[in-house]
Amino acid sequence: MKNFYKYLIATFTVGLIILASFNVEAGNKDRSGQAGASELLINPWAKSSGWGGVNIANVNGLEAMFNNVAGIAFTSQTELIFAYTDWLKGADIKLMNFGLTQRVSESGVFGLSIQSMNFGEIDVTTIELPEGGIGQFSPRYMTISLGFGKAFSNTIYGGLNLKIINEAIADMTAQGVAIDAGIQYVTGIQENIKFGISLRNVGPKMKYSGDGFSLATFIPGNDNSFTTTQRGAAFELPAQLNIGAAYDFLFERSRFTLAGSFVSNSFKKDQIILGGEFSFRDYIQLRAGYAYEEGIYNDVLDPEKTNVNTGLSGGFTVQVPLNKEKGSIFAVDYSYRPTDHFQNIHSIAARFTL
Repeated sequence: MKNFYKYLIATFTVGLIILASFNVEAGNKDRSGQAGASELLINPWAKSSGWGGVNIANVNGLEAMFNNVAGIAFTSQTELIFAYTDWLKGADIKLMNFGLTQRVSESGVFGLSIQSMNFGEIDVTTIELPEGGIGQFSPRYMTISLGFGKAFSNTIYGGLNLKIINEAIADMTAQGVAIDAGIQYVTGIQENIKFGISLRNVGPKMKYSGDGFSLATFIPGNDNSFTTTQRGAAFELPAQLNIGAAYDFLFERSRFTLAGSFVSNSFKKDQIILGGEFSFRDYIQLRAGYAYEEGIYNDVLDPEKTNVNTGLSGGFTVQVPLNKEKGSIFAVDYSYRPTDHFQNIHSIAARFTL
């Protein structure tokens, strides 16, 4: 009976990915910028973003909550991460992330991730006072993710992720939900060949509502005012399909991983990502990646260039054991992503594996 339920859940996960993928249109430059909740496409974790999120097939632990939730099933016991990202440095956009994964059974792992995006203080303006001077407001985006990963066998791992999305400014808010699903396959004599597929951000449309859509006006010749309310337009979520593979070259005291992935976006251009990671005795890890898309080499003012990123990324990890018997470690992760016309993107994180 246990095996029956395992294969039932595995079949459901794969079926969900295949079924929902029919609703994900291929990357279309004409649709760029038409989706909402674009914060769902920002990788907030310093380790995986250091090689462009190419590790669809081999991501494991808490960071798998972003690009392939199946990877959280590799959590040995407990993992905690506190991450900070200075997004497009100079634009005053900050991301704060906290996450936790916890093994709850022999094959099951629960994950929780909270992302807060802050845009700083913005002047309040009106029709009468377009220059402001009457106060400030601070837009905030928050995404809460609840995930579950399961090892169905020694080679197949799957997971599902539920996202609760909230976007708010001073007088308008929007709420939504989305689902991620993913699966990873591990093979090879030394389990060094890996494949992965994930579908992200599938959910109903979102819509803003609130007092910001109301406007008090006067009828000529009448001293009484009346309020008109406009309807906000609904917007779709930026669904994304990822397919990846990775191969570990194992040496006596080190490892080099070569990974590649294809990213199909429903509201932006498709991407091909290549990356590599070198690990020396698991104490020091160096990684780099490159994401190619149509128009990436064009000038930032060219209409064909729709991404401010240059495609490059790099990062490193320094980690030390806390308890060798239990496998506990403390690590510091850092990533750097260069951009055009901004002061680049910097992410740093403190990671605890207990």
